[in-house]
Amino acid sequence: MQVELRHQPSFSVARINLAPGEQVRAESGAMAMHSFGVTVDAQMQGGLKGAFKRGVMGGESLFVTTFTGHPQANTWVDVAANLPGDIWVADLVAGRALVVTRGSWLANAAGVELDTKWGGAKMFGGGEGAFVLHATGEGPIVLAAYGAMDVHDLQEGQGFTVDSGHLVAYDDTISVQTRKATSGMMATMKSGEGLVMDFQGPGRVVTQSRNPNGLINWLQSVLPGSRG
Repeated sequence: MQVELRHQPSFSVARINLAPGEQVRAESGAMAMHSFGVTVDAQMQGGLKGAFKRGVMGGESLFVTTFTGHPQANTWVDVAANLPGDIWVADLVAGRALVVTRGSWLANAAGVELDTKWGGAKMFGGGEGAFVLHATGEGPIVLAAYGAMDVHDLQEGQGFTVDSGHLVAYDDTISVQTRKATSGMMATMKSGEGLVMDFQGPGRVVTQSRNPNGLINWLQSVLPGSRG
């Protein structure tokens, strides 16, 4: 499975090139187009229990779509996110897991396994959902951002602070702590930042330049009837 990125960075599309008979799994509704010869199948990945964890707990679709390439020819599938922004492709290796926040996953190779796991109080406090996707195995995984995307490669002891709404993913070797943005409650309310997350290496942290919650709040403020 080879991934080619186009239309970066604002309206990125990932073209997934499939060898004969190769498969790729994608988020429900992520497909923009595909070549002739590709077959499509949608099912509850991991059975009813796995689908429940993904949908109800993880905030993802209950169904996962599997695209299978033509058995005798090279084919391709284009996937894209709902919100405008960049796309990042990571090659997972055995023994190095990637933690993915809700709404960021687009697709992955058949050799990559996704499991919805409790992210701990640190994720619940961050306000982006207490459950996260835990990606393990080998092969490419395709993630989407709202806005531009940055990949921070932290060495041992290096770190920085992120508003939780700007988080996309991080290696499970990263240490994560959630705290108030300022020392006092009144100062926190005035800053509008609420809770933030401290990340410390070693490992990668992927962030996005825009916060989807900011878009949601703005839409709610201007839609008819939103002001009561």
